[in-house]
Amino acid sequence: MGIIYFIYFYFTWNETIKLFRGGMPLKRHWAYFRSYDNSFTGSEAVDWLHELLKRNHNFGPEVSRYQTLQLLRKFMKNHVVEDVKGRYGKEDFEDSGQVYRFPPTSPLKPLPQRTPGYIGVIVFYVLDFPQNSETWNKRHSIAIGEVHECKIVRRTDITPKQVDQIWKKMTIAHLQRVLGLKTMDGVLDPKHVNAKHIIHNVFSVNKTGIVIVKNKAEDMPYWVLSAMKCLANWPNGRETKQPMYPGFERDVLRTVAEYFQRLKEPLLTFQLYEVFVNILSLLQQKEVAAEALQVCSLLLPPANRRRLQLLLRLMARVCQNPALPPLNDAIATRTLMVQTFSRCILGSAEEVDLDELLATKLVTFMMEHHESVLRVPSNLHRHVDDHLSHLRRVQIKYAGADTDASLVSPSYCRKISRAEFEEQRVSSSQGPMQELLEGLIADTELSAKDKRKRLKQFQKSYPEIYRRRFPTAESKAAVLPERAPRLKPQLMLLTLKKPFQPFQRSWSFRT
Repeated sequence: MGIIYFIYFYFTWNETIKLFRGGMPLKRHWAYFRSYDNSFTGSEAVDWLHELLKRNHNFGPEVSRYQTLQLLRKFMKNHVVEDVKGRYGKEDFEDSGQVYRFPPTSPLKPLPQRTPGYIGVIVFYVLDFPQNSETWNKRHSIAIGEVHECKIVRRTDITPKQVDQIWKKMTIAHLQRVLGLKTMDGVLDPKHVNAKHIIHNVFSVNKTGIVIVKNKAEDMPYWVLSAMKCLANWPNGRETKQPMYPGFERDVLRTVAEYFQRLKEPLLTFQLYEVFVNILSLLQQKEVAAEALQVCSLLLPPANRRRLQLLLRLMARVCQNPALPPLNDAIATRTLMVQTFSRCILGSAEEVDLDELLATKLVTFMMEHHESVLRVPSNLHRHVDDHLSHLRRVQIKYAGADTDASLVSPSYCRKISRAEFEEQRVSSSQGPMQELLEGLIADTELSAKDKRKRLKQFQKSYPEIYRRRFPTAESKAAVLPERAPRLKPQLMLLTLKKPFQPFQRSWSFRT
């Protein structure tokens, strides 16, 4: 039978005894036809010690009454308590009206001189064995001196610097796992990750999840916020006292666009350009792409993340508002929003690296799923909280184990079904092949002949991927022009400017 739960309670043996002997109420009790002063019943001891352990931070409210009874039985075997007839050791401590007392001699154990840090450890296991099982008592009731040499590491409060390092390291590791990369080299330089930005973006938010900027000088000007609010809540957002006129909403949009277009760099920053570009291959997997964007956007400076949240929310509301007049006579509102703000959101430091189509795809995805992509990733938040809670708990350190647990990032896994495994295996292998196919299609340096040849080879090797990309002849013709028909030999002669002369007079032939 396996273990259901493990509950470890670490406390020094001597300190536990001092608290018990110093605080346990002693009274006069009647037993064996006489009275005994300074005594207590078994039930009274269990009641009092149980409440003490539940209030102690080393045990906590989860400690059970049965575990408390097991500790008192350990006290009985080590002569911390005895019955009123002076018996101990082999006698079991009972949760009943049986009367017990403290022995006159001190039960405190001296610490070994050779290992000043050696202390006893009390470990309780909650098993699926019956509570009265002798096997449980033999295997899992550990007495003083029955464990390897160890010491209790009492964790002090974790410093803010350590918290920053843990958030930074675990965020990068989480992002690498979501992106499916073996390494972040060439994609993200850890020097460009500011842990304080991550922590601020996680915790300094309002009730709607929008980042709160502490330094008001870094926030957007009031007139820009008013203009964005006007468009986002149209027609109920027209709080300005200026007279309305035809085309007013277009001027408001132009005001907002000019502000974002004059920023020194895109909202996703130049340093994080490669990270966001790597998400493009995941857009077909909505949930994975959304989680990747959640983690990446935590790396942004808080002012940038706030601007991005407000801008994407504005773009989405404008596209979904039927009461808003057309903002352009020739372009649909959705297309206009993406074209106007795509360069303000994603851009490369070198213009040659920026692919307008890629930027448009990513910005469109972020606009359509803005509520999810800019949400704090719950998995990452929970994992970091669990890790920090683990570090703040009292731990046991055995001799020779010098590894600091705070420097080790925990790994997390979950059991998946065979169907999920096959789906992940197929998606992870087909993703790079889909990117290769798109690269062949977009390659402008290949001649039409070479491109057709390579696409034919790709079709033979990966027919399923090719069929999904080109389900119809029209879809193939849209990206690859049809080859001109070959002329018949007699027709080709008609296209020559001069008559065809097969032989020259100077030629000679051997017979």
